[in-house]
Amino acid sequence: MPTGQHWYVSVTVAKGARSGKRGILTSGVHGDEMSSVHTVQTVMNQLNPAQMSGTVMAVTDVSRPALESMQRRWPNQGRGIDLIDMNREWPGNENGATAPSRHAGLLFNRLLRPNADFAIDFHTGTTGFDVTAFNIAGMDVPEIRAMAELYPVGQIFDNHVYPGVLHNAFVDVGIPAFTPEIGAARVLNLEMISLFVEGTMNVLKHHGILAGPLGRTGKDVGVFIGNSALPILATQGGLVEHLVKLNDKVEAGQKVAIQRNTFGEVVAEYTSSVAGEVTGQRSDAMSEPGNPLAFILFHKATPDGGETYTE
Repeated sequence: MPTGQHWYVSVTVAKGARSGKRGILTSGVHGDEMSSVHTVQTVMNQLNPAQMSGTVMAVTDVSRPALESMQRRWPNQGRGIDLIDMNREWPGNENGATAPSRHAGLLFNRLLRPNADFAIDFHTGTTGFDVTAFNIAGMDVPEIRAMAELYPVGQIFDNHVYPGVLHNAFVDVGIPAFTPEIGAARVLNLEMISLFVEGTMNVLKHHGILAGPLGRTGKDVGVFIGNSALPILATQGGLVEHLVKLNDKVEAGQKVAIQRNTFGEVVAEYTSSVAGEVTGQRSDAMSEPGNPLAFILFHKATPDGGETYTE
């Protein structure tokens, strides 16, 4: 930091009585994602090392400066105030030009990668935008598919998404990894958290770290798998009224939202151009042009691999 002090992260290790696989659970890469932190804490509190084979390591506050003010991005002081999304920095650079880049490099090279046979990086939606309970996973990797399908959640986004995200940094060095998304930012969604705790315990059983029968999985809840997400962006400013809910199925051409200006006049109507399921919606009641109002998860017959998703 500018004071010459250091940022530290909270590390919890459950080391089993017997040798076995090593799993990494991370949260707090974004500082406004409270349900992700609580999910990892809950899993760790249920572990009994005497009954385990292998090791589970948790890092619950990866982006500590962002968590201090419960905001998404790391407030970097290098050139005046920058707000840097740490989940575009991985695997980082120990000699990088910004504190988040150096922090990511130190964590990835010295803590995370050397101790992982598999990894799960927990997230939520961002401030002002709510999401369903779903996993982001590259389902073309068998080891990742096997883990992602063990969660009793309704959707899987089968896509490698952005470069620079933590789970992709693991995958790039041969460590299977994926990202659960647990509802809205800045709150604890205990109902959703319980689903991801159940799924994570299933993953630990899958890898032989824990014994016992599996809980519910994606098959039990009829999980919907899509490989693309259509962003519906605001074209006007004003109050947004959603006409569908999270997890709703929509058809191509279906109206999903309307927008009114401060006089109450309808200034825009928004439709989905694809058939799929609602996976995210703006929760802030007002929007300016360019903001995402919704994402529709759907299956594209021939993915182009070059999609980017507006935050």
